[in-house]
Amino acid sequence: MPIPNDPAGAETYVLDRAHVFHSWSAQKSLDPMVITGGEGSYVWDADGTRYLDFSSQLVYTNVGHQHPKVVKAIQEQAATLATIAPAHANDKRAKAAALIAGLAPEGMEKVFFTNGGAESIENAIRMARLHTGRTKVMSQYRSYHGSTATAIQVTGDPRRFPNEFVPAGTVHFFGPFLYRSVFNATTEQEECERALDHLEQMITFEGPGTIAAIVLETVPGTSGIMPPPPGYLAGVRELCDRFGIVMICDEVMAGFGRTGAWFAIDHYGITPDLITFAKGVNSGYVPMGGVIIRDEIAATFDERAFPGGLTYSGHPLAAAAAVATIEAMHEEDVVGNAARVGAEVFGPELRALAERHPSVGDVRGLGVFWALDLVKDRETKEPLAPYGGASAAVTGVLGAARQAGLLLFNQFHRIHICPPCNISDEEARAGIAILDEALEVADAAYEGVLEPAFA
Repeated sequence: MPIPNDPAGAETYVLDRAHVFHSWSAQKSLDPMVITGGEGSYVWDADGTRYLDFSSQLVYTNVGHQHPKVVKAIQEQAATLATIAPAHANDKRAKAAALIAGLAPEGMEKVFFTNGGAESIENAIRMARLHTGRTKVMSQYRSYHGSTATAIQVTGDPRRFPNEFVPAGTVHFFGPFLYRSVFNATTEQEECERALDHLEQMITFEGPGTIAAIVLETVPGTSGIMPPPPGYLAGVRELCDRFGIVMICDEVMAGFGRTGAWFAIDHYGITPDLITFAKGVNSGYVPMGGVIIRDEIAATFDERAFPGGLTYSGHPLAAAAAVATIEAMHEEDVVGNAARVGAEVFGPELRALAERHPSVGDVRGLGVFWALDLVKDRETKEPLAPYGGASAAVTGVLGAARQAGLLLFNQFHRIHICPPCNISDEEARAGIAILDEALEVADAAYEGVLEPAFA
């Protein structure tokens, strides 16, 4: 991106590059966009160029940018009580907790608030260890759970590698992923059965009596948006029940409408012991996360102090934003819209893209939570970018889309399509049309034999 022509934008760019240390980045190569505003499904830069946001930033603006009800709630709360310590009761914190618990399965009445998703995972694991008296935690490869000390250890992508200097008692296993099956499965049923057999063997060899929790993203997000096959989560629930293990479902990215349900667990009919959330609970307008706690685990701390807390737990500005977001989602049927747009627009039209572009090896997702798996060769499924790395072809797709006014979410060889949950059909189709043209960059790097449809 060039330095903005707008003087204020140019000053912002210079100050950012001089003083802001960015996350997950080599600092010298950064060239950030200067974003100055947004509304609905769009943001715009310092020079006034408008972009359709198919990333929802980091997959959290579930009600879009600058939703008037949420903005107003933050303004009114700031004028009333801008902050209060978590030891005190507060009306917005209490109402937010009640609304969140009301969306969870029956028997999950308590909510512990954090400032974000990683802290939610940290505290959920702490609860599980204290509840069971065990220490080990099992989690999937192809997962992301945060960057704090324990959360990064349970993460199953390459960001874990340079951070493995804190022993956390974590063990990784393979979850189901038929497109790149490690179990040589050919059907969803085979993948489910073999993945569960693998997990049971891992539990057996690690020692069931040593395992406090199994942590898994209900639908893995950053690592590929891979909805689990029918029966898999129910199978994990049965293993946890059989061996006395706490089941933690990470809904930080998938929750609050993203999959076309309030929580992704709603698609699978299971009740975990702990649910972690963040991001979408208030569309990221003010940092907030939390843990929804099953009653039996909450009771562990009725007479025994929970040894954890955060200065800004349940911050009133964040809680006010959460209340307004959840209420707006109910009033505007935002979750229903996400389900419908996914079924009627994104699903069919992204699969049609795959029929036009040989570089698209797989399309998967639900709601407004989709991924395109880009490949060099459909037969071998060789990724268009290496695991843990990037490639000129994938970067080219992102650049072409941005040049045409579309922001995409990407990891390695995948393009993720994650717009706001209240996106319109027209906006969805406009973004897909831009993506259709941008994928020609990926097709140019395709090395496999072209099928007649692509010749």
